[in-house]
Amino acid sequence: MIFARLRGRLGNQMFQYAVARAVALRNGVELVLDARDFIDDPKHEYALGDFPVAARIGRDGELPPDRRAGLRYAWWKFRAIRDGRLCRERGTAFEPRVLALGDGAILHGYWQSERYFEDHADTIRAELTPRTPPSAANADWLARIRESPAAVSVHVRRGDYVSQAKNRDLFLALAPSYYAAAAQELCERLGGTPDFYVFSDAPDWAESEIRLPGPKTVLRHNDGAAAFEDLRLMAACRHHIIANSSFSWWGAWLDPSPDKIVVAPGRWFGERGGDASDIVPESWILADA
Repeated sequence: MIFARLRGRLGNQMFQYAVARAVALRNGVELVLDARDFIDDPKHEYALGDFPVAARIGRDGELPPDRRAGLRYAWWKFRAIRDGRLCRERGTAFEPRVLALGDGAILHGYWQSERYFEDHADTIRAELTPRTPPSAANADWLARIRESPAAVSVHVRRGDYVSQAKNRDLFLALAPSYYAAAAQELCERLGGTPDFYVFSDAPDWAESEIRLPGPKTVLRHNDGAAAFEDLRLMAACRHHIIANSSFSWWGAWLDPSPDKIVVAPGRWFGERGGDASDIVPESWILADA
């Protein structure tokens, strides 16, 4: 049995699931998800319910102790680290030790690299494709995007990157110049002008500030509870311009096309951020940020 501790929003939970699912597949064992962090976190909640994940939420009696257990947790943590069962992320770079984890492993981290699960990419992609049918409005947009000969998803992340002082040094809020450079790179490679579909947590800002060299549509009909709907629409596009965001990373990665072009920011974190060299797959293109 493999245990994965979930935290954060949808994009982060998808990474945590993908890495743990790959470990479970290598060992031929069950995956159990630890969702207890959401009990005391009013900002986040379990977000994988709209996906056909091959895992179940763990019960209190079978999950490892957490901080609520006090001294029992401290003693358990000491033994689990000593025995190699507790695998805590050490940074943002890829950690090869994860590939060798065995049955009983407990994963705790964000694990933002496809290198952890690329050997099971087809399975992960299928299990993280939304199973909930699209709403009527999203079905219409899905048809429109699929009819476009060169639809490009553009993700603009603002939110707490700009609203919270503690995040400004950790996460880089991408400027309009990045999107202009990324779009220019994409147009040169395509040899034409595509249709741009913009997804953002700040749609008004994206509407007024982002300049693109082709038709631009800012989609704003899905709220946070329907994030999986935006993810499905993004993955349906033929090419992608992503932000330094796990959500838009998945929007591009879930597109199975071998011919897709993905442009990502060459700089992922702010001044106090980590190493981003393993986050962006080698086949994706970097643009100045």
